[in-house]
Amino acid sequence: MKRWIGSILSGVVVLSLLGGCGNQAQQSNGTAQEQDALLDGQELILYTWEGMFPDEVISGFEAETGCEVIYQNFTYDEEMLEKLTQTEGGEYDLIFADDYIIEQAIEAGLVQTLNQSKIPNIEYENPIFKGQFFDKNNEYTVNYGAGIPLLVYDPNTVDFEITGYQDLWNEQLKDSVALIANNRVVTGMVLLSMGESMNTEDVTKIEEAGKKLQLLAPNVRLIKDDNTQTALLTGEASVAYLYTSQVYEALNNNPDLEVVVPEEGVGFGLMSGFIPSQAPNSEAAHAFLNYIMEPETFAKCTEFTGYYCTNKEAEAFISEENKDLLVVPDDLKGEMIENIGTEANDAHQKVWTEFKAATGTTE
Repeated sequence: MKRWIGSILSGVVVLSLLGGCGNQAQQSNGTAQEQDALLDGQELILYTWEGMFPDEVISGFEAETGCEVIYQNFTYDEEMLEKLTQTEGGEYDLIFADDYIIEQAIEAGLVQTLNQSKIPNIEYENPIFKGQFFDKNNEYTVNYGAGIPLLVYDPNTVDFEITGYQDLWNEQLKDSVALIANNRVVTGMVLLSMGESMNTEDVTKIEEAGKKLQLLAPNVRLIKDDNTQTALLTGEASVAYLYTSQVYEALNNNPDLEVVVPEEGVGFGLMSGFIPSQAPNSEAAHAFLNYIMEPETFAKCTEFTGYYCTNKEAEAFISEENKDLLVVPDDLKGEMIENIGTEANDAHQKVWTEFKAATGTTE
């Protein structure tokens, strides 16, 4: 998975909207339970990345409903969209994917509007993650986790405090920086360090970011998308720019590592569940979404995936040792990485190709 909000600060003020909503789910539970009873002997075809749900959650849903979960996985979002397009929105009952690709699926008419009366637990969704570019009216998706790439470093091998992206250019870090292999995220990081938006359509600004990336090349040890945290844990790298799940994995293996929320701001991404337009069993899909949105269940999912929690009520069930890693701070600033125009995207691709060539990496 490509583990990545207009302005999260503007969304924080609506947190109070959750107040006083607790009774609504209870009032709707009878309907949800009746729906579950009708699923006995049926199956739910779930399509997402490998290992996105704990076994106990899958088995718990099956035990509660009698509905068998058929778990199928893809490697890349684009692979999912191609399959979904080929089946004209059929074959799969429920899909979890990244925000930008969901926007494309919605625009192609491959996603159905949710019947939220069948998902009473959707009220627990953290409102700061709602109303984003790919589903502005909250009609099609249920958010499952937020990705916020952060800097992590080993204070035993770095002789200065790292506070933001700009520190990566420090000559003391020569050949010791590990980066994830996502061009929009990495180039976006540079744009943020320049005071620009990660979603700028200004090709000149993207090219300027490319020049600044070239200056970073001597410090880059590796560019790798999978298990990038391993370089930090083994000592191959001293600093790493990691996906949320990788930060979680790194800290669980070495709690002495320092995590940095860059002062320049961060880029966000959301992975969300949606029901294809011609899903064979949309009833089962709605039931599964409601099941995982139950706060205690959602907390189990969050601690399993290592992504930031998007269910406000679930935060109370996340273990104390993991809350700093999995609960979004109210004062965090940033923006979502959105789809951009062809010209700007081509500029990003060119910058990325030239940067990789300068570092001598092959990822």
